[in-house]
Amino acid sequence: MAGVTYLVRMLPLAVLKRRLENRFVRSLLLYIPYAVLGAMTFPAILYSTQYMAAAAAGLVVAVVLALLEKDLLVVALSACGAVVIAEAAIRYFGRMG
Repeated sequence: MAGVTYLVRMLPLAVLKRRLENRFVRSLLLYIPYAVLGAMTFPAILYSTQYMAAAAAGLVVAVVLALLEKDLLVVALSACGAVVIAEAAIRYFGRMG
């Protein structure tokens, strides 16, 4: 397993000995880690709670605060708070019916 991990990391360095000149390929390789991170994180966000609506509420709060360029701690704590409030509201109003 360690050999496979090493090979995957070393192979691009061995093959690409000179600097990439193509701007498209360079920008593509630059943004791949962000795309992979987003692809792994997004489903985990939506399925992290018992109610998907609560997770969606936290996601919306996080996106809005991130777009407003708030600090990471503020975004994370606010999103968690929104999820807690949304889950409590779903449980409370779900019992009433």
